[in-house]
Amino acid sequence: MIAPKVPVTIVTGFLGAGKTTLIRHALENAGGRRLALIINEFGDLGIDGTILKSCGIESCPEENIVELTNGCLCCTVADDFVPTLDALLSRQNRPDHIIIETSGLALPKPLVKAFGWPAIRTRATVDGIVAVVDGPAVTAGRFATDLNALAKQRAADPSLDHDNPLEEVFEDQLLAADLVILNKADLLDAEALKAVEAQIEAMLPREVKLVHAQHGAIPVEVLLGLDAAAEDDLHARPSHHDNEAGHDHDDFESFIAEIPALDAPSVLAIRAARVAAEHDVLRVKGYADIGGKPMRLLVQGVGSRIETRYERPWEPGAPRRGELVVIGLKGIDRARVTQILRGED
Repeated sequence: MIAPKVPVTIVTGFLGAGKTTLIRHALENAGGRRLALIINEFGDLGIDGTILKSCGIESCPEENIVELTNGCLCCTVADDFVPTLDALLSRQNRPDHIIIETSGLALPKPLVKAFGWPAIRTRATVDGIVAVVDGPAVTAGRFATDLNALAKQRAADPSLDHDNPLEEVFEDQLLAADLVILNKADLLDAEALKAVEAQIEAMLPREVKLVHAQHGAIPVEVLLGLDAAAEDDLHARPSHHDNEAGHDHDDFESFIAEIPALDAPSVLAIRAARVAAEHDVLRVKGYADIGGKPMRLLVQGVGSRIETRYERPWEPGAPRRGELVVIGLKGIDRARVTQILRGED
């Protein structure tokens, strides 16, 4: 008897949209499902995986959480993703559902294409692609564009290059989606919500459900069980990169900044907001040591919006090392950004 295909949900969304929070909520409300996670970070330091592994949630034990760092899944399908998924599907007690958290810079379509590989196709299916959108960021005009105006500009002066790589990534995530979650809706008034919805719906190539969320709190019945079989209708999911042989992240780069112990979380928040304002920093996330506190400080920043909270105790006997992953546009001044974060400027 052939076992049924394991459904796989791909959670995509731009940097800081709230993917990890959404997934944690799903784990806490799994409804008896045995879940497994594949988490992809853009950068060498796995932050999101550590956050989820520290949850202690019975529906997804630590051994079912797989981290893939320092390489985007959409660029390393053959080397990293397919073997990882194959290993999960080959377990004797295989999961009921697999959730993949892509990096904020990933294009979902190359990942979906991997489900046509012989080693995967008969054993797993893409239940749905979920795009998590940062409502306040879109309201601020960071990750949306007027495509008609852009076309007119190019036609007027072909020598100009108006491509915005951030907006292309954002649009590709929406173009592939089966469900769009407008997150942080509580931070927008009714007029702003309507405007964001209109922007998103104008980009969608087909009818896609759009739901609001606060802190990623979506019923698991809405998130899982979409039954989209996305690998079978790739033609309905256009991409800016459909005619390209491959995709890379030459527009972006990441590095790790080591920071010394600090007196207060507010000190680091001010520094992180400063590098976002003065340099091409898109995202800052990591851990810091605050003046002998037993708990380590989790830092997550998108632009000038910086959030900090004490996350869990430092490991006994382990060094209390402060490390931040910094993600920015190509050519970012690493030395200067590090100086500011360390308070050495």
